[in-house]
Amino acid sequence: MSTAIHKKVAACKAGTNPQLITRMPSGWLILGDVQFLHGYCLLMPDPVVPDLNAMSLKKRNEFLQDMSLVGDALLDVTAAIRINYEILGNLEPALHGHIFPRFSDEDPELKTKPVWFYDWENARAFDADTDQEIMLKIRNHLEQHGLTESQ
Repeated sequence: MSTAIHKKVAACKAGTNPQLITRMPSGWLILGDVQFLHGYCLLMPDPVVPDLNAMSLKKRNEFLQDMSLVGDALLDVTAAIRINYEILGNLEPALHGHIFPRFSDEDPELKTKPVWFYDWENARAFDADTDQEIMLKIRNHLEQHGLTESQ
């Protein structure tokens, strides 16, 4: 199967994905396609699997731990007050975890709602130049805490 997640993982392996932050023990960490919440990331397992339950218990634990460690990094390098984690996979059967920093200055109408209420169509798109700084901060935090793998 060739989902968007499969393609993103292949690009990470090839070193051609401009959104690539780092290689984690369980897979690849990238910055989201849109940045309506500054620092929004995705964690994609390598190899790609259809869903969390398709992984061994050890691999599940590794993937979920990596998600939480990315959350720690986002709390450290952004002004986030909490982190939202989501694994959906309803559109394409390829596991990936969404990691959303949430901020105190969000629109009061959206602040307590799931991020899917945001206007994704008109959100600021990922930009390699604009987003380089946050990507570097996230990667540096993870590296300083020994949470990445050599590429």
